[in-house]
Amino acid sequence: MAAKPFASSADTEAKQQTLEVLADGVYALTAEGDPNVGAIEGEDFLVAFEALATPTAAREWLALLREHTDKPVRYLVLSHYHAVRVLGASAFDAEIILTHEKTHELIRERGEEDWASEFGRMPRLAKDAGSVPGLTWPTQTFADRTTIDLGGDRGELVLEYFGRGHTEGDIVAWLPQRKILFAGDLVEAQAALYTGDAFHMDWAGATLDRVKDLGAEMLVGGRGAVSRGRDEVDAAVEQTRNFLQVMIREVGGVHGRGGTLKEAFEATHAALVDDYGHWPIFEHCLPFDVSRLWDEFSGIERPVIWTAERDREVWDLLQA
Repeated sequence: MAAKPFASSADTEAKQQTLEVLADGVYALTAEGDPNVGAIEGEDFLVAFEALATPTAAREWLALLREHTDKPVRYLVLSHYHAVRVLGASAFDAEIILTHEKTHELIRERGEEDWASEFGRMPRLAKDAGSVPGLTWPTQTFADRTTIDLGGDRGELVLEYFGRGHTEGDIVAWLPQRKILFAGDLVEAQAALYTGDAFHMDWAGATLDRVKDLGAEMLVGGRGAVSRGRDEVDAAVEQTRNFLQVMIREVGGVHGRGGTLKEAFEATHAALVDDYGHWPIFEHCLPFDVSRLWDEFSGIERPVIWTAERDREVWDLLQA
């Protein structure tokens, strides 16, 4: 049997981008399982949510957005530190780049390695990789909660940290007046999870509980279609939780009986593939997901830094 191509290296087909107007002045760009981005209009400014992987990719998103508004970007909010979410930041000319304080620390600790790792795993997303001027550094951070006054009768945008999940520093952007939530990679709608830097037990428990308790009526996850209505929103949250819980059950079972990482991967793949295997990036993510969860069960609290070399070692062991 032929070896599977590394990560998403064989995923070369462009995805159809769709700009959706969720409410007056609230926008989302989805792309068939590629990373989602969004924007919220203030009275005389824009808040952009996520930056894509390169300035060239980000400028294409901004060109679509400019068909609806010409307000300048005052705030660029980044939900977490991963390269495909942040390295396009320079295209926005934002006055303020805003993240959780832990995200700032993670960029300092592992930003360079993550950049090389992610661009190697997902070369199609690294459009014009040479356009990236360097690491993206936040200019403002917060610990638990902060708000942006949108002006006029637009209400406020609430940025909130609900606990460890996809990374140590994920935040959401919540429009309580509209009940619209930009959840970042804490929730995926019909897309497989990447958990290589995750805290699985926290994420599957209290963190997702707090996301669900907001009562959003529209949700933009990190990947996948926009969820509309409470039923779809709750389904997206619970689908994300179920993916995590199945992983915890399978990896924990193999680890507990003294099995191997390879056995844990095979058991987890078998348990998830029927329900999730047809979704974007499932085969790509699962080796890295299982490896991180195995480390958690082994008592390694914080994720080991992914490098391009380590990526290949784990892939060759589990998925090649």
